[in-house]
Amino acid sequence: MLGGKGASLAEMTRAGLPVPPGFVITTRACHAFREHGGALLPDMVDEIAQEIRKLERVTGKGFGAADNPLLVSVRSGAPISMPGMMDTVLNLGLNDSTVVGLAKKTANARFAYDSYRRFIQMFGDVVLGIPHYKFEQILTDVKQQENVAVDQHLTEDALQRIVASYLDLVEQETERPFPQDPIEQLHHAIGAVFGSWDNPRAVVYRQIHNIPDTLGTAVNVQSMVFGNMGEDSGTGVAFTRNPSTGERGVFGEYLTNAQGEDVVAGIRTPKPIAEMARDLPEIYEQFLGVCRQLEEHYRDVQDIEFTVEQGTLYMLQTRSAKRTAQAAVKIAVDLVNEGLITRETALLRVDPDQLVQLLHPAIDERAATTTLATGLPASPGAAWGRVVFDADDAAQWVKNGEQVLLVRTETTPEDIHGIQAAAGILTSRGGMTSHAAVVARGMGKPCVCGCDALTIDPSNRACVIGHQVVKEGDIVSIDGATGRVFLGAVPVREPELSEEFKTLLQWADESRTLNVRANADNPEDASRARAFGAEGIGLCRTEHMFMSADRVPVVQSMILAGSTAEREQALERLLPMQQGDFYGILKAMDGLPVTIRLLDPPLHEFLPSLEELIARRATLLAYLDNPTASDSDADDARVQRLNAELAELAEVETLLAKVRALHELNPMLGHRGCRLGLTFPEIYEMQARAIFQATAQLLQEGLHPMPEVMIPLVGHVEELRRMRALVERVARQVATEQGIELHCPIGTMIEVPRAALTANEIATEAEFFSFGTNDLTQTTFGYSRDDAEGKFLQTYLHEKVLLENPFAVLDVDGVGALVAIAAEKGRHVRPNLKLGICGEHGGEKHSIAFCHDNQLNYVSCSPFRVPIARLAAAHAAIQQTRRESVSDEGAMARVVLSR
Repeated sequence: MLGGKGASLAEMTRAGLPVPPGFVITTRACHAFREHGGALLPDMVDEIAQEIRKLERVTGKGFGAADNPLLVSVRSGAPISMPGMMDTVLNLGLNDSTVVGLAKKTANARFAYDSYRRFIQMFGDVVLGIPHYKFEQILTDVKQQENVAVDQHLTEDALQRIVASYLDLVEQETERPFPQDPIEQLHHAIGAVFGSWDNPRAVVYRQIHNIPDTLGTAVNVQSMVFGNMGEDSGTGVAFTRNPSTGERGVFGEYLTNAQGEDVVAGIRTPKPIAEMARDLPEIYEQFLGVCRQLEEHYRDVQDIEFTVEQGTLYMLQTRSAKRTAQAAVKIAVDLVNEGLITRETALLRVDPDQLVQLLHPAIDERAATTTLATGLPASPGAAWGRVVFDADDAAQWVKNGEQVLLVRTETTPEDIHGIQAAAGILTSRGGMTSHAAVVARGMGKPCVCGCDALTIDPSNRACVIGHQVVKEGDIVSIDGATGRVFLGAVPVREPELSEEFKTLLQWADESRTLNVRANADNPEDASRARAFGAEGIGLCRTEHMFMSADRVPVVQSMILAGSTAEREQALERLLPMQQGDFYGILKAMDGLPVTIRLLDPPLHEFLPSLEELIARRATLLAYLDNPTASDSDADDARVQRLNAELAELAEVETLLAKVRALHELNPMLGHRGCRLGLTFPEIYEMQARAIFQATAQLLQEGLHPMPEVMIPLVGHVEELRRMRALVERVARQVATEQGIELHCPIGTMIEVPRAALTANEIATEAEFFSFGTNDLTQTTFGYSRDDAEGKFLQTYLHEKVLLENPFAVLDVDGVGALVAIAAEKGRHVRPNLKLGICGEHGGEKHSIAFCHDNQLNYVSCSPFRVPIARLAAAHAAIQQTRRESVSDEGAMARVVLSR
């Protein structure tokens, strides 16, 4: 109700610190103001009048009194800090008569008229809506006439001329004189500050930081203290520790003979706070003592605003300081070591999402940059590279020693080798969970998706980003944390994992009960995940292993096979490749579980697109219709080329026929997953054999592989029963051949609603459930993920049809309800059923809290999000303990009362 600023002012007053007297108009009044069309209710007006009379008694000044005027500031104060997003009015209560009284009372006419011109400008801008630049132009003109560079060098006469011009401007713009009644000024200012809750910058800030629109703002009315009364006065902003690095020591800036807006507006260059020791030594020592007192009282780093009025220190605000991720981690650990907070409090002080900044390279914000456009921040990190539009070219350029940025309309599984080679990915379409985003996050590569300002012209090997034409080979940089796209190579900072970071994660591991695994498809990612603290692999996507340049032709020959025998020949070639993959991954995760998902996507994804084949066919036919039109070679060369074109045409025709045969109207719900295994069992047999032969090899080497086989897209228990029988049969064969014992849990991925609703049946055949929340969200909502994010989902979010993107944050009411149903039904049949999620939600803090509350065993996420998940899991455990503690205390209180 008091808002952050009002609460801190009340707390500092109670602690005996020097705070100018004032009162708080609560957020309830803001709600009433908004509900009644932007008007102060009569009861509010009466209470404001009462509080002003109290202020007059405390200060000995009169509101509107010409001889000894009371001046006040009117400031916003939201429940959650929104620095600079809402409005403030200072020096309220000045008018043509009180300015004269202030000049006499202070014996400083220059100060009085300087305060009046500031008040008219702020009131005119905030309350009356007169553009700020119009006042600034008048000020600039007078400074030029007086030949002065800075405001404090203006004379009393110059300031009086500025005031007169300001008053004329107000009357011209509003067709009314500037209001002279202080009560009228106050009512208008309070209304304007309430109204600033809905200004565009505040609305956008709340959207970015997920602050509810329903909170509203309080208004703080305080008697003014003045930092612009001479060289023994000043104003400043300071932090009790460095908010960038976390280092101990007061860090901030101040100005002598200035008001607060001078520090933040950039009108004058502030001095480092340490210089106050020379300018105002006694005040500096007093201020350091107040900083220590506030930090110890709040047990956190404070962001402090202060004013010195003629040698007297006043505290205007204190709040928990905004800080970088690096500082947040260091400060949290240091405060524990200093005995100010517990480890649990330290963990809760660090937002899991902040850790992203520490795990990826970041743009060096000190560098000069040219921003071309902004897309969706799909995968964090920063990278630069030469623009390349084709995955094959990207891979080749990297082999030639170039650093590249893969720029595509959107990516497909066929682009995996180009994504692997590129330093980063930029797409014009697709959302936060598009193919490019998911794959990039899994690889830890920067990615910007859905950049509407990007238009690709493949025929000319060029694109337009914003208004800039970029040709293939030109250098562009991306910032996957913000979605920005830059021209040229922008310097980046490499991540540094401090000892404090490692300590904090160790504390997180001691607090959490939820295990954290990683999604990894190759030994390198598996090793990286283990280094980040992963306790196994929750999702190994075998289809990613088929996408390298040397394997695609083999996979395509398997798909194009005209008989089972031909298909098995192709699979025989793939078997050692798959076995090598599984050997490397299981070895990297030795002693930890590795859940391997058998082939999931439809087969057409491994073939060229229908559109590409049709275009190539048309080009070949055009040449064959007129083979000499552009051919000046000798006859033999022409015949050779003709034969080559005919052979390619035959190949294209074969591919085209197969792609058309495999084409599906809705591939996401089509011939994929276990449906593929049932119709082409030899594919799953090959994969199972590769898994078990790799396991046998590692066992014989004395290692401890722990594979788990996952059957994807099961919707009916009979699908799982048959696929389980197939996998078990292959396991027995390999065990007999190798003379070993094999035990491998077999489970399924719950990703269609029917599977969740019949989980009691499916659990009879499954030893674990892994919730594929990406597809479960698609099938529950009936949304195609890429289409939704590219077309209507942003409108839904903007219009508040949905409060969160369900592909980014788990939909607890719908998808979450299905997860809870499946968990309960599955464990009723099989009490020791292991449960986890492996969708993108596995690395998102709210979704992780849901998994903890519903007693899942683990979450699985991309390797670079493992530390984030570890911290989020600790948050969930600590918050549950605290909720239970509060509940127990409430129960005890009820027992005592009943007695």
